[in-house]
Amino acid sequence: MIFQSESGVTLVGGAGFARPALTSALALAPDLVAADGGANHLDALGYSPRAVIGDLDSIRPDLRESLGPRVHHIPEQDSTDLDKCLRSISAPFVLCVGFLGARLDHTVAALNSLARHGRARVLLLGDEDICALAPPDLHLSLPRGARVSLFPMGAVTGRSEGLEWPIDGIGFAPHDRIGTSNRMASDVLRLRVSAPRMVLMLDRGTMPALLDAILKTPDWQA
Repeated sequence: MIFQSESGVTLVGGAGFARPALTSALALAPDLVAADGGANHLDALGYSPRAVIGDLDSIRPDLRESLGPRVHHIPEQDSTDLDKCLRSISAPFVLCVGFLGARLDHTVAALNSLARHGRARVLLLGDEDICALAPPDLHLSLPRGARVSLFPMGAVTGRSEGLEWPIDGIGFAPHDRIGTSNRMASDVLRLRVSAPRMVLMLDRGTMPALLDAILKTPDWQA
């Protein structure tokens, strides 16, 4: 394991982000780590990560040199920098900033990384959205009418309470039935899914409530 933390980790990617997004993540997850070129954005904002992890094809050479032993090179090309970071970090949870909202292929790859990692306690934070792998059994307070989108990264089934369009009895798959643009019909969501394959997408403002709910429920892996 490259980086271990007893608190949350804010993991920064190369897609770019606003300073408020970073500061709000750091308020909850104070240990700062960069995925390759994410270090460039941190440097521009005056932040220095405790570690940089990746294939290092994007970090500026001068910055790489100045960070010295905090830079960890994983040269293989069979996984993304986000994959490399998630398997190299041990922490109660990870808030990922700078992985959504830029290039579409990078956004899709980040969602793939959630499924490959197979744990719910990794949240991708965008300007408008937050994404996480749904845990086995989630209880979450949300306002009536709030958007709840579900996107399967593989075959998965589930049950729900609180949604306007319940998901009970539906077989989801990325090439078949998906569950985007659902919404809350009450103020409490209960979501149970059969496998670590369902990505939950909510409004960015729900991040504190979602993180609290995810930390209170068993994850897919110990």
